[in-house]
Amino acid sequence: MAAEILTFGCRLNAFESEVMRRHAAAAGLDDAVIINTCAVTAEAERQARQAIRRARRERPNARIIVTGCAAQIDPAKYAAMPEIDRVLGNAEKLKAESWTGTGRVDVSDIATVRATASHRVDGFEGRARAFLEVQQGCDHRCTFCVIPLGRGPSRSVPPGAVVDQARALTAAGYRELVLTGVDLTAYGADLPGRPTLGALARLLLALVPELDRLRLSSVDPAEIDETLWRLVAEETRLMPHLHLSLQAGDDLVLKRMKRRHTRAQALEVARRARDLRLGIALGADLIAGFPTEDAAMFGRTLAFIDEAGLDYLHVFPFSARAGTPAERMPQVPKPLVRERAARLRAAGAAAFARALAARVGSEAQVLIEQPGFGRSEHYAPVAVAGDFVPGDVVRVTLNGATADRLTGVAA
Repeated sequence: MAAEILTFGCRLNAFESEVMRRHAAAAGLDDAVIINTCAVTAEAERQARQAIRRARRERPNARIIVTGCAAQIDPAKYAAMPEIDRVLGNAEKLKAESWTGTGRVDVSDIATVRATASHRVDGFEGRARAFLEVQQGCDHRCTFCVIPLGRGPSRSVPPGAVVDQARALTAAGYRELVLTGVDLTAYGADLPGRPTLGALARLLLALVPELDRLRLSSVDPAEIDETLWRLVAEETRLMPHLHLSLQAGDDLVLKRMKRRHTRAQALEVARRARDLRLGIALGADLIAGFPTEDAAMFGRTLAFIDEAGLDYLHVFPFSARAGTPAERMPQVPKPLVRERAARLRAAGAAAFARALAARVGSEAQVLIEQPGFGRSEHYAPVAVAGDFVPGDVVRVTLNGATADRLTGVAA
């Protein structure tokens, strides 16, 4: 029985879970549960702790190993949980030798985030697309964010290693690759010649012609480079889908968050994307109830959804993280935070339903993820009638929409 891996949080964690799956198998770990945690919000940590306790109840004899950003930031807290057999830091979890050890944890070994080399993954279990890590860490210090403590400074995977990994994944049958990182648009600033994310994407598309679809995970509107904009406009293999790390639609809130863009600049990014690529899908991260946010500030964030023409949202109720500047700011009452998050989610659901309905009658290239279901080039979920298998890319006529997905038939 192979080790079970429970992954919380970002696509970078999903990539790293595949690295761990390979290491655990090579080490002969079978009756084990590995929990790869996230620390973005208190809720993410609560869910991870809940999963740890559930895993111990359901598999009392299994070896429980915990890693990820929450374990990196506060290893002592997780080492104190009686359900856990071992805690690994973010650097340790990617090393093969870590999976042959038996000790619980040496907190001093985890306390400092260390740079890690790039890691090769030749397959993703049960997925039609593969995540490709090209960047780690973050040099910015947004006032709400604890992730730099868990991931360390920004560092990039050299272009040659990225190309080699992409070739291996496409040779293994993956039709779509998703470039991932903690601060993806910071790619290359630490490398000789300072190549940009756009330059990396252009190189990948040129040197891996067998790659059908390239997608980006999340981009910072403050640092989209001109080469990337040209690819958005001209390169059909770069998927027409941008997810923007926005966080708010009010200038004072953005300033207090220590974000590097203004409301007007974010609106301009959305406008430029739509002008360059007809029908491009735009998503965004938004935080509800950031400290000091009043009704007018929240109203500007809510209005931003329609003004920017966003198609979908990832909404996070503000959660104060220990040691961050935002923890020391005047807090919005928790019931009001929950209410504002619910209003943002409702607006996001309405925008998503409108975006899906607008695509009915058109055609899409759908990557099948499981029998009867896939995602279009715009990352829209599509129910597809037909005998297709994961990894197929099918030209589909979209003939209907529900609140959460499109329906279609093979064209």
